[in-house]
Amino acid sequence: MTDDRRAELAEALAGLRARIDAACAAAGRRADEVRLLPVTKTFPATDIALLAELGMTEFGENRDQEARAKAEELREPAPRLHMIGNVQRNKARSVTRWASVVQTVDSPRLADAFTKAVAAAREAGERDGPLEVLIQASIDGDPARGGSPLPDLPALADHVARSEQLELRGVMTVAPRFWEPERAFAALAESAAKVLLDHPNAVEISAGMSQDLEAAIAHGSTLVRVGTSLLGGRRLASL
Repeated sequence: MTDDRRAELAEALAGLRARIDAACAAAGRRADEVRLLPVTKTFPATDIALLAELGMTEFGENRDQEARAKAEELREPAPRLHMIGNVQRNKARSVTRWASVVQTVDSPRLADAFTKAVAAAREAGERDGPLEVLIQASIDGDPARGGSPLPDLPALADHVARSEQLELRGVMTVAPRFWEPERAFAALAESAAKVLLDHPNAVEISAGMSQDLEAAIAHGSTLVRVGTSLLGGRRLASL
């Protein structure tokens, strides 16, 4: 079964890499400018291990409890895990124990919670260094979806950058439903450029999923997040 699953993942991975390469070529970009982030939420740690054998080093998770369990199971070698789900402030300390990157910081209060959590985790020997952060942008301003409204991104970026416990790496978004992807990702690219003016290390643009990665790459995405097209249907029961 493991060999069959490995072959299944290898085939899907090759297809996704071909799509990314083609999208980069169409956008006049180098293929190495865009990374693939497998979204492994609801999939077992064994799938992460198989993808690691296939050359993947970063993985996206969106639930603290599930991700913590996988991190415990996969200590050697430890995967680089991204938190791509919304985080409540009272979960910040727990997330800092396993996440290398949090992509969903969308308010100064959440940034402050992570600042305190990282400081405590480093003091306790649970982390070796700062937490990498992307600020989540809300393209349409809908508070139910999470994210900071685009006009507020520069101030939020400044706030994150002032923290000694956080490293601002860029921006992240999910294209709103019923929006043309090109319109959404063009808006993000404009806002990301404004953030980059004052924060030259904030080069990451996490945007694009299975259905819209070509449009995201055309507008500057450096990291596309793909789940079902790579891993198939959901595998884990809810934790």
